[in-house]
Amino acid sequence: MDRKPDDDRHVANERRSLLGLAAMALVIGAATGCVGAIFRLVLAHADRQRDALIVWAHGHAVWGFLMVVGACAVATLVAAWMVWQFSPHASGSGIPHVEAVLREEIPPAQFGLVPVKFFGGILAIGCGLALGREGPTVQMGAGIAVFAARICRLSWADCRVLLAAGAGAGLATAFNAPIAGLVFVLEELVQRFEHRVAVAALAALAAAIPVARLFLGDAPDFQIGPLSYPGAESAPLFFALGGIAGLLAVAYNRTLLATIAIRDRFGRLPMELRAGLIGASVGILAWFAPELVGGGDQITQRALIGHESVAIVGFAFLIRFGLGGLSYAAGTPGGLFAPLLVLGAQSGLLFGTACRHAFPALAVQPEAFALVGMAAFFTGVVRAPVTGIVLVAEMTGNVTMLLPMLGACFMAMLLPMLLGNAPIYDSLREHTLRLERQIRQR
Repeated sequence: MDRKPDDDRHVANERRSLLGLAAMALVIGAATGCVGAIFRLVLAHADRQRDALIVWAHGHAVWGFLMVVGACAVATLVAAWMVWQFSPHASGSGIPHVEAVLREEIPPAQFGLVPVKFFGGILAIGCGLALGREGPTVQMGAGIAVFAARICRLSWADCRVLLAAGAGAGLATAFNAPIAGLVFVLEELVQRFEHRVAVAALAALAAAIPVARLFLGDAPDFQIGPLSYPGAESAPLFFALGGIAGLLAVAYNRTLLATIAIRDRFGRLPMELRAGLIGASVGILAWFAPELVGGGDQITQRALIGHESVAIVGFAFLIRFGLGGLSYAAGTPGGLFAPLLVLGAQSGLLFGTACRHAFPALAVQPEAFALVGMAAFFTGVVRAPVTGIVLVAEMTGNVTMLLPMLGACFMAMLLPMLLGNAPIYDSLREHTLRLERQIRQR
C-alpha cells in the first residue's frame, strides 16, 4: 500500500523532534558536565580544608575540639535549613525523587533545587557526612534538563526524555564513567530500553564527559595493581562473597531505613536541629578518626591497594556501616553510591584476606575480592547489577574481574530478593511521596 501524506508528515515531524531532542541533550549534557565537575572540585577543596582544620585544631586542645564539632554541626544545620527552606526535594540522594518524577508520581521540582543541591551538598559532604557526590549530581543534571525543557515549552514526553538523559550525565560526571551513566538510565531510572531515551542519553553523555574532563582529567577514579585472572577453582569463593554481600546489603537497607524512622520519631525537634546534632556527632568522629569521615574515596582506594591490617579494615567497616545511615538521616543533600562502594571494597578485602589464609594453594589476591565486593554490595543494595559492574570497571580501569563480578552479583541480587528485601531506592521513593504530601499540606 502507498503511504499517505499524513503518514509522511508524521514521520518527518518525529524525526525533527528527535533531532531537536538530541541537540538539546547535547547542551544539557555539557551544562551538567560543567556543573558536576565544579561540584567535584569544590568538594575536594572542602575535604582538604576540613582535614587542615582538624590538624590545626589538635594543637588547641579543648577549644580545637569544640571548633571542629561546632563547625560540623553548623555546616550540617545550614545545609538542612537550605533544603527545608527553599527546596525540600533536595533532601537526601535525589535519585528517588528523579525516579518518582519519571513515573509521574510527583511533578518536577523548580530550578531552585539545583543551587540548593550544589551548596547544600558542599556543606554536608564537605563537613564529613558519609554521603556521595553522585546523588546531588544526578539530581542537578535532571534539574538542568527540566529547566531547559520548560524554557523551550516542551511537552511532558520530551521533558521526561531529557530529564533521564540529564540524570545519566550527572552520574557519569560524578564518577567519570560514561557507559555506567547510560546503563544507569536504562536499568535503574526508566527500567526498560526506550530508543528516544537512549539517543538523548548518548548525546548528553557525549557532551558531559569531554566537558568534565577539561576540569578533572581522564584518569580512572581509583588505581589498582595488576590482577591475575582467577581460575575456575576460585569461582565458588566469588559466589560466596556475593552471598555475604547480599546479606550485608539487606542489613544495610534495614539499618538505613531504621535510622530514618528513629529520626522521624523526634518530630518535635526542628529538622535543622536534628541535622545539627548528627553533624556534631560526625564532628566528634572526625576529631578522633578524620580518615573515616566524608564521601570515602580515599578509604576505597586504600582497600583496593590492600595495605591495611584486617583489624583496621574491620573496625573502619563497622564505623562506616553505621555512619552511612546516620549521615543520610540528616536530610541534607548527599548520595548513597560512594558510601556503598566503600563498604563493598572493605567487605571484599576482609573476605579475600580470610580466603588467602584458608586456601593458600589458590594464590588468592585480596585486592581482587575488594574490587568484586564493590560491585556485589552495590548490586545487593540497589538491585542494578549491570550498572554496578560497569561502574566499578570504569572507575578502576580494570576488566579482568568481569566474570567473577557476574557470579558475585548474581548471589548478591538473589538473596535479598528471596528474603523479600526491597531495593533501597524503592523504599526511599516511598519517603519521597510522603514528603510530597506533606509539602502540599503546607
